[in-house]
Amino acid sequence: MVRALLQVVLNGVALLIAAKLIPGIHFQGGLLYLLVAGLVLGLINLLVKPIVSFFSFPLIVFTLGLFYLLINGLMLWLADFFLSELQIDGCLPAILGGFVIALVNWLVRAFTPEEED
Repeated sequence: MVRALLQVVLNGVALLIAAKLIPGIHFQGGLLYLLVAGLVLGLINLLVKPIVSFFSFPLIVFTLGLFYLLINGLMLWLADFFLSELQIDGCLPAILGGFVIALVNWLVRAFTPEEED
């Protein structure tokens, strides 16, 4: 449960970092809306992303994993559809934003120890 809440917060922080770094991604919400955005992004990554990744597996293999960047961008663009305070101005900012969010999540996972049950 704690890990899920931490993931929601990290998704929100990563979205804020992407909005600050990448021109073309605009986020106008406050702190509470940032948590909602992190929850929406987490749900999209939990429910939609595995299905899209499964069906695009041949393209992921063919492009040596680069198509996965496009999938991350599409998931961010889908979050833009559900969130009124998030605006993404095109495909390239969505792909770069998806890359930044994935990079932030990877860095946090790399430097935090795994919990053993």
